[in-house]
Amino acid sequence: MAVRVLLSFLLFSITHLLAAQTPLPSVQEVYKIFAAKCISCHDHASPEAGLDLEGVGLTEYLRAVNVAQNLVNQTPANAYAAGNGLKRVYPGRADRSFLFRKINNGLEPTIAALHTDEGASMPAYPSTALTDVEKETIRQWILYGAKSTGAQFDKSVVESFYTNGGQKAFPDGPPPPPAPGEGFQIKMGPFFLPPDGEVEYFQKYELDLPANVEVNRMALQMSGYSHHFIVYNFTGTGANAVPHGLRLNANHDQIDLVAAVQEQTDLHLPQGTAFKWTNDIVLDLNSHYINYSLSMPYQCEAYLNVYTQPPGTAQQEMFATLLVNPFIPIANNGNVITYTKSEFQPGADSIYVWGLMGHTHKYGRSYKVWKRLSNGQKGDLIYDASCPLGIPGCPTQFFDYQHIPLRYWEPLMPIKWSQGIIHEASWVNNGPTSVNFGPTSDDEMMVLIAFYTLSPVTVSAQEPDAGEVQAAFVTPNPAHDRAAITLPGRAEIRQFQLFDMTGREVLRRSDTASNTVDISLEGLAPGIYLFNADGRTGKLVVE
Repeated sequence: MAVRVLLSFLLFSITHLLAAQTPLPSVQEVYKIFAAKCISCHDHASPEAGLDLEGVGLTEYLRAVNVAQNLVNQTPANAYAAGNGLKRVYPGRADRSFLFRKINNGLEPTIAALHTDEGASMPAYPSTALTDVEKETIRQWILYGAKSTGAQFDKSVVESFYTNGGQKAFPDGPPPPPAPGEGFQIKMGPFFLPPDGEVEYFQKYELDLPANVEVNRMALQMSGYSHHFIVYNFTGTGANAVPHGLRLNANHDQIDLVAAVQEQTDLHLPQGTAFKWTNDIVLDLNSHYINYSLSMPYQCEAYLNVYTQPPGTAQQEMFATLLVNPFIPIANNGNVITYTKSEFQPGADSIYVWGLMGHTHKYGRSYKVWKRLSNGQKGDLIYDASCPLGIPGCPTQFFDYQHIPLRYWEPLMPIKWSQGIIHEASWVNNGPTSVNFGPTSDDEMMVLIAFYTLSPVTVSAQEPDAGEVQAAFVTPNPAHDRAAITLPGRAEIRQFQLFDMTGREVLRRSDTASNTVDISLEGLAPGIYLFNADGRTGKLVVE
């Protein structure tokens, strides 16, 4: 008898311990906040502005689900908010959720303050204000799709970040958006990683543009903890089957590539070219973050500044594509393993390449691209990721899988696509297991990103020729203490990088807001250095 009682007690204790460790559904966590601080004004009996945050149901969870039905995809009673296309809660988009605008109170600096016609912030005085943890909990529920089932995010990581401290992808605040009339800013996140955590998310992002536009520049911005930031666009009806909010599954049945980078990159498209976006375009954002801290949570964010011009301005449409080799089993034998893949289309016309960038994960040791000859053999080597700026011929090679260079050509490089190209990557797997193609940092990849047009770009007599656009003036050169790099005719240099001949980045400047960057050479050893100023490259000799 005593044994049975003891076993029953242990079973009861274990069951309740497991129940206590099971996280509540995210919608219920949000409901607890409403119940504590919002239902004095938004109760079921007499809800202010028709917004019932108390709900009905026999259990707290059922009341939470009922409240979610009152919020998700519902038009707000406020005429100003409704007229601007906001929903009470827009799944996946805190910036388009009137509820979050009302509770934001500065938590998200990219969201403008409430307009006078939108009323006062919530909860109204004298109710107790929401804490940052409470506001973030509501925002995370929205960003993960405002679902009524399951725990979509780990609330304990959010609490730890705000209570105990953590690291931010942008500790100095978000990057400035384009000036009014020049374009707009897109934000992905925030989402939170525990110490030593890793995740790759996708997010469907509707733009609702007022008209078709041409995009002549895109600044993709993320932190050094980001492995990549990729922008796709849905084709056909592909977006219809994809849910709103942060998701782990790509669901890429109908998709095209817009841009892909491995580090913060400002893509100034060549003169006369642009991406062409229709007013109904739907993007798919893809952010991969790794928290390298073993003790602190990480707030992950990625930004895309889009610069636009009227339709018909560009001569040629810029395209982007991913050339993938998914068949790359890599044994963990410590040997160099190489895979090669040809890309061509018999009978196809030429394409005109603006940029190439390889992509591997941590076991990668090289990535090269050749023009393909008509007999299928390798021709000219045109890209070597082990060299600064991807330009072949460097005396000392250094491959950094986390900062694989994007090589640019201006004027654009013609490729006979009927002959095509050959790309080749090598790996050395000295890890615990064999690996295959996959999305995480413990898998591997062989992906070549290419930007191209279908026709050459011509430059009118009134404009600088392609060589002049590419040229950069360096004064003095050779230099000793300081040097100035100038790009003729360009409004500003958004990003400047200086590399030594091993490919190691020794200097970086961003947002100089001028067509000239003045750099100090203090501490640099005498020798030859290569620079990249928004895709324009050159040499600098330090004495």
